Amino acid sequence: MPAFFLTTATSRSPPLIDLRSDTVTRPSAAMLSAIMSAETGDDVYRDDPTVNALEAEAARLSGKAAALFFPTGTQANLVALLSHCQRGDEYIVGQQAHNYKYEAGGAAVLGSIQPQPILAADDGTLPLDVVAAAIKPDDIHFARTRLLSLENTHHGKVLPLDYLEQACNFTREHALALHIDGARIFNAVVAQQTTLEGIARYCDSLTICLSKGLGTPVGSLLCGDAALIERARRWRKMTGGGMRQAGILAAAGLYALQHNVARLQQDHDNAAWLGQQLHELGVEVIDQQTNMLFVQLPVNQVEPLAAWMKARGVLISAGPRTRLVTHLDADRAALEQVVSHWKAFLQQ
Repeated sequence: MPAFFLTTATSRSPPLIDLRSDTVTRPSAAMLSAIMSAETGDDVYRDDPTVNALEAEAARLSGKAAALFFPTGTQANLVALLSHCQRGDEYIVGQQAHNYKYEAGGAAVLGSIQPQPILAADDGTLPLDVVAAAIKPDDIHFARTRLLSLENTHHGKVLPLDYLEQACNFTREHALALHIDGARIFNAVVAQQTTLEGIARYCDSLTICLSKGLGTPVGSLLCGDAALIERARRWRKMTGGGMRQAGILAAAGLYALQHNVARLQQDHDNAAWLGQQLHELGVEVIDQQTNMLFVQLPVNQVEPLAAWMKARGVLISAGPRTRLVTHLDADRAALEQVVSHWKAFLQQ
């Protein structure tokens, strides 16, 4: 392998401890090696063998008929909505859901699809009685409700399997499709000690982000039935996602699915450990599930703490409600440094 790629993967001095998100992970030397040896073709012509292998593996793991590779999760979610809904249709979604709040209004702007946001319950679920009340009657005055969109995990919280079963049955009864934004769905898989198919069986489509806890530099997948994926392929092209020799990216995704799923448990354990350590320092821990830890900070500590940590090589998105995210580039030794710096801050 060229020395440049090995240097990129291994030269990390001075090391930063970045707890802002699990999107900050960088590919390992082994992943870069897989990228360098990837067999490629033209994916628009459907003849990139590595992309085809990744899509086949995602379909197999999810139990769906087909899958489609995207450069970003935002595009994958947008295309999912475009593939389920037509102009003038509506999707019901959480008020804090990523594909409503954090994706620039793409469904409405680009698809003329109306979002109907509702508040999620404390456990991240959308109460089905509230969803039922939001479904529009068949009347020319209203948008046509076509889709329920859930997020798993939602702010690090895993949607219970019995809820997903209820949601699936609910959507069948109300002639809705069910989509899961599964940006961190493998965190849910690991936390529930199940399989991806064990979750995906309850939805019509799901997205999988490869560039968060799974550690790839880029890429997401959309899984669903063959007809949905064919519609999605057209929408992907229209929205600028048709890629050529994308096998160099897909190789990272295959490596991640083969090597980086089970290790997510380390991130969950590290987040729990960090929460316990901060609690012992007197920090108010609000919640921790999977790889996300939320703490409450006094307002007068927010900016000083962020500056203190940054000066010591630790990046956090400090706020009154601060989210700390563990990942493969933040091991236990790094978190011990975080605790030490936090302790020193409080002892000033």
